Amino acid sequence: MARKRSISLSVVAVVVLAALGVVRASAAPHAATDATAVIHWNQIATSTLAASPQPAGGAPPTTHINLAMVQGAVYDAVNAITPKHHRPYLLKRRFSASASGEAAVATAAARVLTHIIETVPASIPFANKSTLLQTVADAHTASLAAIPDNSFKRQGIDAGNAAADAMIAAREGDGRFGPSQWVPNPNPGHWDPVAPNGTIVQDPTPWVGGVEPFLMESSSQFRSPGPNALTSPAYTAEFNEVKALGELNSTTRTTEQTYIAKWWQSNPVVSWNAVARDLVARGDFDAAASARLFAMTNLSGADAAINCYNDKYHFDFWRPFQAIRRAGEPAEGNPDTSPDPTWRPLLSAPYPDHVSGHMCNDGAQVTVLQMFFGDQIDGGFQITSAFVNPGGPATRTFGTFSQALDEIVEARIWAGLHFRAADVQGRDLGINVANFMADNYFQPVGNG
Repeated sequence: MARKRSISLSVVAVVVLAALGVVRASAAPHAATDATAVIHWNQIATSTLAASPQPAGGAPPTTHINLAMVQGAVYDAVNAITPKHHRPYLLKRRFSASASGEAAVATAAARVLTHIIETVPASIPFANKSTLLQTVADAHTASLAAIPDNSFKRQGIDAGNAAADAMIAAREGDGRFGPSQWVPNPNPGHWDPVAPNGTIVQDPTPWVGGVEPFLMESSSQFRSPGPNALTSPAYTAEFNEVKALGELNSTTRTTEQTYIAKWWQSNPVVSWNAVARDLVARGDFDAAASARLFAMTNLSGADAAINCYNDKYHFDFWRPFQAIRRAGEPAEGNPDTSPDPTWRPLLSAPYPDHVSGHMCNDGAQVTVLQMFFGDQIDGGFQITSAFVNPGGPATRTFGTFSQALDEIVEARIWAGLHFRAADVQGRDLGINVANFMADNYFQPVGNG
């Protein structure tokens, strides 16, 4: 990679607090471009990428990798025309402060989005590829048409193209659509691709853990401690917890817990970017501050996803339904776990248990949002679930980020998807990535 990194491995509380001060100081709006274009193109990018088929990039971890490319380019384009700027992500070149921010944002986002869609391997079915490309092209045309034709517009387009070129070049050969990370192992404790209904399930993107990170030094830099040993009391306690609460027709799980478990089964990339857009609009951010927030959020989330899926296939730990059905096998070695050969989870997923991908993403994105807005949000914030009929309202309101994060830990257990260690360690992995980002990237240049 052409970019150079300034690396410090101390991701401690004092560093995070210092980063918080920097972020808050930079969030005040400038007299320049407002955040309208940045918000608009984040919406276009998020919905476009999430609409792709899962193997083509629409699965949550790859949505975040692709969205990080878009938001990194948008940040560099806006940052390159901002007089009081921050350290660039990739683009070191500066452009006129009179350049059109709207043109820079639209061009950077549209160029990278188009490249992402066009370069999905031809071997992957992509029925709506041309539709998505046309959607991006039309949105780009509309954005540029709304800007007066003058030198400022041309300078903005130049900045957007330069930022897009830098991102596209940097991500060439980065491991996307590479080989599967999974090594089959039939022994107890290892994941098996047989679904609860007996069919074979395939991870649509088993290569995520081998992708080159955006911020970290390696795709396993924040390796989690790992699942509990099969013979340990901690594993036994987690086994019995999910066995009672996560079964499809559990009589232990409440109606509300069932609703919440289903409600959180959405793409967290889509959910948290929608929250960020709302809070940016309510906070009256300018283009520079909003572009920085979306870059910090999504590059951290992408690296959390990469490290998370590297962990998944490193530990290759079985899902609860596999563990519960196979409990008591001699090789498992735990006399305190009893099998239920017909046990079924409320929800299932086609990749190993440890660590939780949802929690990795949540931990990273929430930590960055807390850096900008604090934990408690005046008036609260809303999230709308994409789960069809979760058994209650699709839209819910939260007063604090920590409330939501704590609830997701429980929801993944109530869903029968994860042992508690996978949720807690996934959350912590995401937090660690976000703190590392704040320590090493996006700091002010000069006096800020």
